[in-house]
Amino acid sequence: MIIFSLITARCGSNGLKDKNILDYNGHPMIAHSIMISKKSQFINETFVSTDSQKYADISKNYGALVPFIRPSEYAQDLSTDFEVFKHFTDFLKENNYPQSDFIIHLRPTYPNRTLELMNHCIQTFISHYHFYDSLRTVMPIDKNPQKMYKIIDNKLIPYFDHYNYIHEPYNMPRQLFETSYVHNGCIDIIKTSCITQLQSMSGNHIFPFIMHENNDIDSKDDLIKSMNTLNINNN
Repeated sequence: MIIFSLITARCGSNGLKDKNILDYNGHPMIAHSIMISKKSQFINETFVSTDSQKYADISKNYGALVPFIRPSEYAQDLSTDFEVFKHFTDFLKENNYPQSDFIIHLRPTYPNRTLELMNHCIQTFISHYHFYDSLRTVMPIDKNPQKMYKIIDNKLIPYFDHYNYIHEPYNMPRQLFETSYVHNGCIDIIKTSCITQLQSMSGNHIFPFIMHENNDIDSKDDLIKSMNTLNINNN
């Protein structure tokens, strides 16, 4: 199989300025995703998609391929992962790069993922390749979406009026509902055909790789938590 990793790093950040290149354990944050990708025996090429020449130069210094600067229309606050990946796969095809079987999405904001974990995810996906379109790392959460609300015109509106034939699930004991999971941003794996043919970032069948931590960094508090986790693991 041909396997690429894609590290997505736009320079705009509302929560933590320039978070993708902040110092993290002696290296720019993005460098950790590049270094771990290049250490994996499964990954053929490590790419970075960024709208910043500064980020591109840092990435190249750590050995990543940066064949383009991402157009600004794909680097906005509301730009989707699919738009970024579609631009990436289109660019490779138009410039006669080999096509990958699947792509590992490594967000720079999860710098303390381990090589063992990433390789385990890759091996798991390969072994289930014919049954799944993608893999995502997730973690269980205590809250149930069936019991959540939104506010419209100063009125509390339940997200679910009915759920599995349960009337008013928001008034029912949480024990009636299955465990819920949230994407923790550590590792995503996507078949290239999902993007080019299904026009999707996940496809119809997603393999749940369950973790029990979330060290994704989006704020100063997240950065402190991630560094504390790193120090604990190193000790």
